[in-house]
Amino acid sequence: MVILREGICPGATAQLINALKEQNVKTVVDLVSADIEDLAQRCSISYKTLVAVRRVLLAQYSPFPSNAADLYEELLGSTAILSTGNQSLDKLLDSGLYTGELTEFVGSPGSGKTQVCLSLAVNVACALKQKVLYVDTTGGLSSARLLQLIQSQVDSLEEQSEALQRIEVIRVFEVYRLLEVLQYVRATSTCQVTGTRGSVKALVLDSATAVLSPILGGQQMDGMSLMMQLARELKLLARELGISVIVTNCVVRDIGGGVKPALGCTWSYVPNIRILLRRGADAAGPGKHSATVLKSSRQPTRMSVEFDITSCGTLSSRAAAALPSAGDLDST
Repeated sequence: MVILREGICPGATAQLINALKEQNVKTVVDLVSADIEDLAQRCSISYKTLVAVRRVLLAQYSPFPSNAADLYEELLGSTAILSTGNQSLDKLLDSGLYTGELTEFVGSPGSGKTQVCLSLAVNVACALKQKVLYVDTTGGLSSARLLQLIQSQVDSLEEQSEALQRIEVIRVFEVYRLLEVLQYVRATSTCQVTGTRGSVKALVLDSATAVLSPILGGQQMDGMSLMMQLARELKLLARELGISVIVTNCVVRDIGGGVKPALGCTWSYVPNIRILLRRGADAAGPGKHSATVLKSSRQPTRMSVEFDITSCGTLSSRAAAALPSAGDLDST
C-alpha cells in the first residue's frame, strides 16, 4: 500500500497532503476511491487540482492488464537452463536446472545429495562462469573436495582461483539465522547479481532438513510457520532474482516400509522438481547411484537414470536404468 507524501507526484504539495490526511485520506487507494467532488469541498482544495493528482497517481500505480501469451513470452525471456555437468541428470531434469524454480534432491545418508550439489555448483562456476551461493547447514561441505572437483574441470591455477571465488559459502546451523541470510541476499540482490565475477545463477541449500527438523513437532508451536516462511523466502529468491534454487532433504520410513521425503505433506508443495537419489546395491559396485523423478511438471514421475560418483567426486553417466516399482517410494 502506497502512502501519500509530499512530492509523490507533480502537484502533491505539503499543503495538499496535510489537508487530505486531515480527512483521513492517507494512501493512494484512499484518494483514487474517494468522491473527488466531495473531497475537494471538505478539504477546501481545487477540484481541478485533485483530479489532476488523481489522474497521475492512477497512471503511476495502476497495474496494467496482461494476457497469458505476454506472460509466457516474458517467462521464456527470463528463464535460463543450467547444466548440472552430468548428462544423465540433465536428461532427468529436462536439460538441466531451470532458473526461477526450486529443485529438491531427497535421499538417505550416503545417497549422494551433497556430492550432487557440489558437482553442480562447480559446473556452474567453471563451465558457465556464474556465481553460486552455497548455504551449508550441516558442516558437510569439504573445501578440499570442492577444490578437487574444480581441478578436474580446469587446469590453470588462475582459472581454479577464479572458480573458487565464484562459489560463495555461507554456514548457518539454525533456521532463524538462515532466514536472516536469505532476506539479506534478497534485499541486496543488486549488489549480489552484478559484479566482475558474473551474476548469481544458483543458490544451494544443503540441507533444509537440518534446520527444520529441530523445530517441527513436540512443543515447537511455530515450527510449521517457520518452515513456510523459509519456503516463501526460497521461492521469492528464485523468482525475483531469476536464479535456480537447489535444496536437499532427507527421507523417512513410511507405514508400508518404503521411504518418502521428510518434512511432511505441506513441504511437498514447495519444490517445483523433486528427485530421489539412491545408492546402488553393493553388487552394483562402489559409486553407483540412481536418480528418480518424484515430482515434475515436465517429466514423467518414476523416470529414472543411473550415474556414478567417482573417487574424486565427479559424476559420470551410465546406461538408462529400469523404472522403479510404485511400491519402492512415495512422493508425498
